[in-house]
Amino acid sequence: MQRRDFLRGLGVLGCSVAAHPLMTTVTLAGSDGGRPLGDHRLVVMILRGAMDGLDVVQPQGAAEFASYRPQLLRPDATDLDGFFRLHPALGDLMPLWGAGELGFVHATSTPYRNKRSHFDGQDILEACTGLDVPDAAVRDGWLNRLLQSQSGLTSETAYAVGIDALPLLAGPAAVKEWAPETRLALTPQSRLLLERVYHDDVLFQSAVLEAMELADAGNLGEGMIPNETGGKVKLDDVDVLIDYASARLLQDTRIAAFSLSGWDTHKGQREALPKSLTRLQQAILRLKLGLGPQVWGKTTVLAMTEFGRTAHENGTQGTDHGTGGVMVMAGGALRGGKVYGQWPGLAEADLFERRDLMPTSDVRAWAAHAMRGMYGIDRAVLENAVFPGLQMGDDPGLLR
Repeated sequence: MQRRDFLRGLGVLGCSVAAHPLMTTVTLAGSDGGRPLGDHRLVVMILRGAMDGLDVVQPQGAAEFASYRPQLLRPDATDLDGFFRLHPALGDLMPLWGAGELGFVHATSTPYRNKRSHFDGQDILEACTGLDVPDAAVRDGWLNRLLQSQSGLTSETAYAVGIDALPLLAGPAAVKEWAPETRLALTPQSRLLLERVYHDDVLFQSAVLEAMELADAGNLGEGMIPNETGGKVKLDDVDVLIDYASARLLQDTRIAAFSLSGWDTHKGQREALPKSLTRLQQAILRLKLGLGPQVWGKTTVLAMTEFGRTAHENGTQGTDHGTGGVMVMAGGALRGGKVYGQWPGLAEADLFERRDLMPTSDVRAWAAHAMRGMYGIDRAVLENAVFPGLQMGDDPGLLR
């Protein structure tokens, strides 16, 4: 059974299943002793649940922004360039910004439009065929197609956390899987969903409540750090993944892919989003620490999400599924300290369908330019084999 078919079978859970924190995956791919991909490392993080790029990198220089989001506006956000400000939950990344090791692409997306389904959006992001609907005939992901295009590669290591492997690396190029001890982490939205689904179910209600109590008990132990809301965020699962991945990347592994969930913020976004951002920040900082200066200097991190969220906040102090979003980039190989991309504006006429941030670039193009700069892959291979039908356009100069 495919991931998508399994999740669709749980239709009663709606969009929250596709964004559920238990759907966390990690995959690694490596080269043999000849190192056909050279010395550069690529780390791709899929942020499942549709991260709100307008909250992460806030365009406070746009006159409309404050009126669109009166509850989500963050006066304490850190200035990046006089127009954009960074969410305070990523404040510990500012030294990377100053060193040119952190950057963002705003108003970017896959070709997916209008339907705003987590399932389809994630399928399209990981297949990256250029279609705006999932293609059932496509059985491989774009990172696997990258591996297929290179000779002399072997599967160093591939591993998954949770119930699912990354479709991003699925395909003929062999990978392996690894899973640490499973841990339970529930967002407020997930808790509310489970409580409602099993409210009248005598058989499962007590088991679900007990599981949430155990999760709470576990969240009081080690591996916790305080967040800005006064609560705590569990990080030891991220630490385990990053530490294992770093150990492999210090050897023959050249490509790593992670899945971090919990980005669906329909309600109470001001409290929910910082928890996910803290995990992302921890992943980046711990990866830099684990790799050390020499390898970090040859590393590029791309954190991508299936789509953005609405320009306006909703009535429950959250945001709904949108279109244009943000890609987060990090690494010593990055030419950061910059918000890339063409800003489309927030006037109502500038919004996609008068509700979403208008995409001005294809997320595939940024990934393609990064891989071309790191591995010297021919443009024709990237535009035809890895990302079919892509027009990469001019080199934006992402790498040093």
